[in-house]
Amino acid sequence: MTSKIYEAAIEAIVAGDAALATETARKGLSEGIDPLELINKGFIPGINKVGDMFEVGTLFIPQLILSAKAMQNATNIINAAIPENNRQVQGRFLIGTVKGDVHDIGKTIVASLLKANGFEVRDLGRDVSTDRFIEEADDFKADIIGTSSLLTTTMPAQKELEEELKKAGLKERYKTMVGGAPVTQRWASKIGADAFAGNASACVRVAKELLGLLET
Repeated sequence: MTSKIYEAAIEAIVAGDAALATETARKGLSEGIDPLELINKGFIPGINKVGDMFEVGTLFIPQLILSAKAMQNATNIINAAIPENNRQVQGRFLIGTVKGDVHDIGKTIVASLLKANGFEVRDLGRDVSTDRFIEEADDFKADIIGTSSLLTTTMPAQKELEEELKKAGLKERYKTMVGGAPVTQRWASKIGADAFAGNASACVRVAKELLGLLET
């Protein structure tokens, strides 16, 4: 029965069916499936499949938006089912796609998995300016600022954030992480970011390492 829930979760995300995603998330939880298992074995494989389909051109932007919405619906329900004390030990993660870049499927996956692992997340969406990242980090009292860039032409915005944080004397206040298809560890080191993550699972692990929650 559990496998059928996972299959339904994948189907809901691929179909971009927010109502089905909501129903499946609630049903899975009501049947006693662990929230982290539900998101890791059902919904994240679904959103990963959507990303793969988009990459090869069998799925397009309108469907991508619907799938992201369905994923968000499911994530909100699942996160609410995670015991509060599981979230208190983690940090605050501010995340967004940089200015000029409207791709956010990868960022949505990262934000979902961070939330599922107990982080408090503020997702700024896409096309986010450097000034807004800094303003929101202060308002949110962020521990980590994560920026995503899916285009080589928008990667300089990640460098700009590092420079502006230094100018404002805020570099020691926040940890910074960078990611996105063209982004590498070499780029992260070059611009002075604290860390790089190549996928959602790595992001959770590295974020915990940055905050001293795991052995490095």
